[in-house]
Amino acid sequence: MTHKRTVSGIQPTGNLHLGNYLGAIRRWVQMQDEGECLFFLADLHAITVHNDPAMLSANIREMAAALVACGVDPDKAVLFRQRDVTAHAELCWLLNGTARIGWLNRMTQFKEKSGKNREGASIGLYGYPVLQAADVLLYQTTHVPVGEDQKQHLELARDIATKFNTDFNVDVFTLPEPVIGGPAARVMSLRDGSAKMSKSDPSDMSRINLTDDADTIMSKVRKAKTDPEPLPDTVEGLEGRPEARNLVGIYAAMTDATPAEVLAQFGGQGFGAFKPALGELLAAKLGPIAERLKALKANPDELDAILAKGAEKARTLAAPTLAAAYKAMGL
Repeated sequence: MTHKRTVSGIQPTGNLHLGNYLGAIRRWVQMQDEGECLFFLADLHAITVHNDPAMLSANIREMAAALVACGVDPDKAVLFRQRDVTAHAELCWLLNGTARIGWLNRMTQFKEKSGKNREGASIGLYGYPVLQAADVLLYQTTHVPVGEDQKQHLELARDIATKFNTDFNVDVFTLPEPVIGGPAARVMSLRDGSAKMSKSDPSDMSRINLTDDADTIMSKVRKAKTDPEPLPDTVEGLEGRPEARNLVGIYAAMTDATPAEVLAQFGGQGFGAFKPALGELLAAKLGPIAERLKALKANPDELDAILAKGAEKARTLAAPTLAAAYKAMGL
């Protein structure tokens, strides 16, 4: 198959920060120029754990606004809410007849997320990899961007697709290929270089929010935890220096450079010189995103129109596969 179609979903978490941007979001922006892309807000996945309804609704809207503000172009990609395309839930139920309990029992993420309260976890949390399978199989997806922690779920989707096609002697589903790596960056806390940047950290100083103004960004970068040594000349010199490695990595990701190239420029200098340069870079890059995000949040009609347009296109693309699955099963 020469046509490349990519599908990916993102949890509507709210309070978006630099880690979100340099992770999934910037990756999506680059992918939309590489082939046909469908991006959805995974609101059905979000309800596998309890959420405050008002907060969930607000988070969905904020995430949609952030994706557009960061560069997801509705004229290039299909952007929609998962719940607005009911074929996701329908196909998930059909695939529940093909997926096997033994396969789901091997999913490591459920074990991690349920912890010691396995019996108290929701059925949705246990079975959501089947919904993930439906998310991608529904669109004859050829490629799915995944991190190492999600690769197992894509393998499950391929197993489900293979078994369905074999059981019913059909060729309904395309087997998607994983896309691992690429421009996504792992951004750590500004207060602890060994912990991932997260909205759950009680300290707002641990993260750069996409809504932070230039003064706030500069203040957070200046106060970021570092060590007393100057920056090394080589990447090997960052070994055992997690905070230095993190700040160099952020600078590299924001400039599409390598850490080695950043150190070639700043090696031998102290953080008193490097931090202002990093702060100015972040303020310049994130400023337009913050302005666009602010404008979108002030004009919800524009955002709703974008999501409605995307959902209509997604429903059209999903319909043939869902119909073929029903037909194959005799329904």
